[in-house]
Amino acid sequence: MAIFKGAGVAIVTPFHEDGSVNYEQFGKNIEYQIANGTDAIIVCGTTGEASTLTHEEHLEVIRYCNEKVAKRIPVIAGTGSNCTETAIYLSKEAEKIGVDGILVVTPYYNKATQKGLKEHFTMIANAVSIPMILYNIPGRTGGVNILPETIVALCREVKNIVGVKDATGNISQVAKLMALAGEDVDLYSGNDDQIVPLLSLGGKGVISVLSNVAPKQTHDMCQKFFDGDVEGSRKLQLEAIDLIAALFCEVNPIPVKKAMNLQGQNAGTLRRPLTEMEPENAARLEKAMKTYGIL
Repeated sequence: MAIFKGAGVAIVTPFHEDGSVNYEQFGKNIEYQIANGTDAIIVCGTTGEASTLTHEEHLEVIRYCNEKVAKRIPVIAGTGSNCTETAIYLSKEAEKIGVDGILVVTPYYNKATQKGLKEHFTMIANAVSIPMILYNIPGRTGGVNILPETIVALCREVKNIVGVKDATGNISQVAKLMALAGEDVDLYSGNDDQIVPLLSLGGKGVISVLSNVAPKQTHDMCQKFFDGDVEGSRKLQLEAIDLIAALFCEVNPIPVKKAMNLQGQNAGTLRRPLTEMEPENAARLEKAMKTYGIL
């Protein structure tokens, strides 16, 4: 059984102006997501700026999120690293905290072979007992791509590797994956502009940036599809395309934090090396939000 089905938010980590984590606001953001139908919370991923959190902050943010959610919906913790031992450490600590699953990104910079990827993911999964989702995002990992055959083998050979968040943008590769996978791989879209296409290939849902600012719409996009209203789901996908493009006109999470601040969600500042949005892109984002009806 899938860890979750529907729209999971890749939630931001709000910061104070001095760069410290704003837990009070984080709690408000979590409650906003749950109140608007979000099906799962994915904490300390790319959107949560996990790469600039210390290990102590990383685990404390996971702990706070898990306690705040209190099992109302699943919590999945990002615990990946380009160091296998570090990923094992973070994953074991996240399991102790009590999360429902972990999301583990392809090791970046090292440029592992498929053999290396299999060993990396297998060692992490074997160190814990909770379900693990692979995160395939070549654009952030030096072009390293987990091939469909590797994903299927991992999901079949390692009992708690259950699926993949696919952010390759390659629909042909996803189609090949699902043709090979049968019922053995839980597929989640990692791209908000491809939610419905991946659902049509057998996807279980999305791990979404868009959900930070439009949680109900993203949930409804998935639910309509599951309910058989494919036309309604398609309509919601297409209505969101311009906003999604604006949310990714600079590297994530720069635009989504700006969007949340415009909404009054107080996502706060960014940690370096990320910087504030360029004025012309911020204007484009604000216009798209107004057109979409969330500002």
